Amino acid sequence: MVSDSVPGTPGAHSRVHPHDVRIAACALLVELACADGNFSDAEQRRIVDILQRHFGVDAAGAQVLLAEAAAANRDAVDHFVFTRQVVKEYDVAQRIVLAELMWQVVLADGDFDDQEAYLIRKLANLLELEPAFLSQARRKVE
Repeated sequence: MVSDSVPGTPGAHSRVHPHDVRIAACALLVELACADGNFSDAEQRRIVDILQRHFGVDAAGAQVLLAEAAAANRDAVDHFVFTRQVVKEYDVAQRIVLAELMWQVVLADGDFDDQEAYLIRKLANLLELEPAFLSQARRKVE
C-alpha cells in the first residue's frame, strides 16, 4: 500500500492538509489523466478506486482527496512541487507502486497518446525512478 508511510490519515469527510503526500500523489494522477486533454469518466473512476484501495479512504474520502488534488494541480506552477514531496516522503518501493498506479490511470481510457507518453516519462524522471522501473511498472499493469 502506498500510504503505509503516511502519518495521520484524516477522517473520510475532513478537509485534507495541503501538504499531505496523498494530495501530491493524487495530483500527479490527475495531471496524467488530463494529459490528453480529456479527463474521462474511466480515468476518474480509476483514480477514485486507486484512492480507496491504496490510500485507505472510503468513497467520500476519495472524492475529497480527488477534489483537493485537482485544485492543487490547477494552482501548481509545475510538477516539481508534487514530485519533490513524493520523493521526500516515499521510498523507492512506494514510488514504484505509484508508477504502476500512474500506468493504470493512463491506460484506463484505452487510449495512450504521445502527450501521456511524454508526461509519464517526465514524472518518472522527477520521481527519481530508473527507466527500467517505469517499463516494469507498465508490464505489470498491462
